[in-house]
Amino acid sequence: MRLVVTGAQWGDEGKGKMTDFLAQKSDVVVRYQGGNNAGHTILFNGNKYALQSIPSGIFNPKIKNVMANGMVVNPKAALEELAKLHSMGITDYQLFISDRAAVIMPYHIALDGAYETAKGGKMIGTTKKGIGTAYADKYARIGIRIGDLLDRDYFAERLNDALSVKNLELKMLGLETMEFEPLFEEYLEYGQKLKPFICDTSILLNKEVEKDSNILFEGAQGVMLCIEHGTYPFVTSSSPSTIGVPIGTGIPPKYIDHALGICKAYNTRVGAGSFPTELDGDLAHWIRERGHEYGTVTGRPRRVGYLDTVALRHACRISGLDSLAIMLFDVLSGISELKICTNYELDGEIIDFIPSTLSAYNRCKPVFIDMPIWNEDITQIKSFGDLPENAKFYLKKIEELVKTKIAYVSVGPDRTQTIEI
Repeated sequence: MRLVVTGAQWGDEGKGKMTDFLAQKSDVVVRYQGGNNAGHTILFNGNKYALQSIPSGIFNPKIKNVMANGMVVNPKAALEELAKLHSMGITDYQLFISDRAAVIMPYHIALDGAYETAKGGKMIGTTKKGIGTAYADKYARIGIRIGDLLDRDYFAERLNDALSVKNLELKMLGLETMEFEPLFEEYLEYGQKLKPFICDTSILLNKEVEKDSNILFEGAQGVMLCIEHGTYPFVTSSSPSTIGVPIGTGIPPKYIDHALGICKAYNTRVGAGSFPTELDGDLAHWIRERGHEYGTVTGRPRRVGYLDTVALRHACRISGLDSLAIMLFDVLSGISELKICTNYELDGEIIDFIPSTLSAYNRCKPVFIDMPIWNEDITQIKSFGDLPENAKFYLKKIEELVKTKIAYVSVGPDRTQTIEI
């Protein structure tokens, strides 16, 4: 089975828990896009782990963990992440990093922050970790790739060419330019430290396909942040949807068997951009505190809102989702008022799609239906049939509205607190 796990909202849906849960049945776990701006929080055996760029199968020594070519990799951050895992006793693992993955350099981080600041009141809300600027260089064909760090002469040539452009940008923005020699030696050393992990991961993955291995592809962020189909320009710089898997891994589309969408029982969003079902006041605070809705990487409080099935249908269609996993369902127990957004009203017309422009999307007003609430504690429930009737009704209504079956329901942070339907 080749399974893609992708976020079906604006990211932060709880993909880390589900990839950890599903990784136990996998031979290979693959990150296919994004960088260390993605936080996956995993809780098991009483310990909490926050991953940023390392795949979620890293805790199982039998699993091959792949950072594929579609990622942008900060070598320094990746090494720090591995060191932190080592300090927590995670030392026995298999890790493979694509020699074609783009490298995040210090000038990418500096430029990311400067460009974000220059936007003033129209900031995208990036993590300022150089993700977008590294992807921009990749497509401008002046980027450096992981494999380049292993070839001293070639890396020198690539870095020199990149700095001839990047220093002009830095100077233009009033930032200090960067010297060749210190950068060259620092990143050459990172290359040597990462060398045991670096390979052509496309070859590795296609061999695993030939062996009929169970492969789990995990996306970062969510479909609504897709550079192609998300709420542009408030999006990430890659495609977290299932359509990002083939190009981000070198695996042909025909080898993907199933796509699982991860979504919360409500909606959250970090950073700026349209959010039709957003709540504020006491109810928003209640959900935020119950769901611990603060960014894994940044610590920023997340914006919260009722479940938006217009956006969820969009995600299901774009990604061809076969099933859904509903996360943080236990957060809704005891809520004072519960609604689901079924449609939008745009300029007096009821619509069932995401407008392409931010201007139109900002004018969309949610059309809600009221849902019955429940107060029972569901955190120890193991089967769908044992859930309160109103909780079951909520899940069935989601299936009805998005025309996609629910396969899993999370009722707590631990991997054991997962109902399989």
